[in-house]
Amino acid sequence: MTKEEKIEAIRQRARKNFSLGYNCAECVTEAVLTLVDTGLPPEVKKLATGFGGGVGLYGDTCGAVAGAVLAVGAVHGRSQLPEGEGKEAAMKSKEQLYGKPGLYRLFNIIPNRIKKKYGKTLCRDLTTEWQSSWLCRDHAIFCRDLITEAAGIAAELVLSDKDELASQPFEKNVENLKD
Repeated sequence: MTKEEKIEAIRQRARKNFSLGYNCAECVTEAVLTLVDTGLPPEVKKLATGFGGGVGLYGDTCGAVAGAVLAVGAVHGRSQLPEGEGKEAAMKSKEQLYGKPGLYRLFNIIPNRIKKKYGKTLCRDLTTEWQSSWLCRDHAIFCRDLITEAAGIAAELVLSDKDELASQPFEKNVENLKD
C-alpha cells in the first residue's frame, strides 16, 4: 500500500468509525492506531474517550484535533526524557521540544491546519449553530467531515519523515515563536 493509499485508508476508517458510535477523538485515534504499527497495546485507544466534545463535552479543543495529537504522539512522541542531570537534561529536553527539529513544530501543524480549513479549533465554536440540536444530521455530517480531515492530517504526520516535519517553521503558537 502506498503512503497516499494508507492515508486515505485511515481517513475512511475514521469516517466510518463515527457511524459506528465512536466519538470524535476515538474515531481518529482508533483509525491511526489500528492501521499504523506503533508497538503500543490496543488498549491505549481508551485514552481518547474523554477528549470527545472538546473534553467531556466541555467544548474546548475539538476532539478530532485531540485524537490526531494522541495518534501522532503514539508514533512520534517522547517515551523518555533525554539523558543527563539538572540543567543539562533540561536544556536537552528543551531542544527536543523547541529545536529544529523539535516536536512542538510537528504537533503545531495539527491545530494550524484545522484552523486554516475551519476557522476555529474549539468544539464550542465549531459547533455553535448546532448547540440547541446536538447531533442532528447537519452537525453529524460536519463533525464526520472534520474527523476525516483530522485523521488525514494525523496519517500524513505519522507516515512522513518526522525530522523533516519537525524542522518546519512554527505557525501560530502561544509563545509567538518564529524562525
